[in-house]
Amino acid sequence: MSNVGLMYVGAVLFINGLMLLGRVDPKGAGVFNLFVGAMQVITPLYLIFTANGDMWSIFNASGIFLFGFTYLYVGIANLANLSTVGIGWYSLWVAILAVGYSFVSFAYFGDEKFGIIWLMWAFLWTLFFLLLGLKREIGIFTGWVTLIESWITAAIPAFLSLTGVWDRVTSVITWGMTILTVIVYIILFFAVRIPSHQQNMGAGGT
Repeated sequence: MSNVGLMYVGAVLFINGLMLLGRVDPKGAGVFNLFVGAMQVITPLYLIFTANGDMWSIFNASGIFLFGFTYLYVGIANLANLSTVGIGWYSLWVAILAVGYSFVSFAYFGDEKFGIIWLMWAFLWTLFFLLLGLKREIGIFTGWVTLIESWITAAIPAFLSLTGVWDRVTSVITWGMTILTVIVYIILFFAVRIPSHQQNMGAGGT
């Protein structure tokens, strides 16, 4: 994924997190999801068409579609007031694939930073499966996780890459932030309690 594209993944996650927390109207968020979703579908198509058959270039581009179709699905569902159950089950499928992308990042590219980031995305998509597909009452928790991941998995890595600083992030910093994030998620999980009526605030998406 390009750094510019990753930056806007952070933006749409930020908006969707606020939506789940009741701060942004679902239809308003839906419009922005369509903008970013369209970008995240057009970009990988271009990358695949210009890859000249390079397997890894095509593989990397394929991962962008997971985001693009999520955001398009969320945007259309929110604007048309459609059921979000399908988004939930699609999120389960994406979460499973995200684990695969994480494995490839670790095993083939030796990229522990994006290996971890893909696992975080897999966790987030799993939450959307539970929230939207199975209708579990985890809306506020999912909203906070979405907000956090908008920064630590997308906006900040993209900004650091655009400024040439990303490669200076060490393994100690990477794993330290990962452990801290897990601790924060555990605390949030037990700290928030969600009234059932708040589960109908629209789709979130990764």
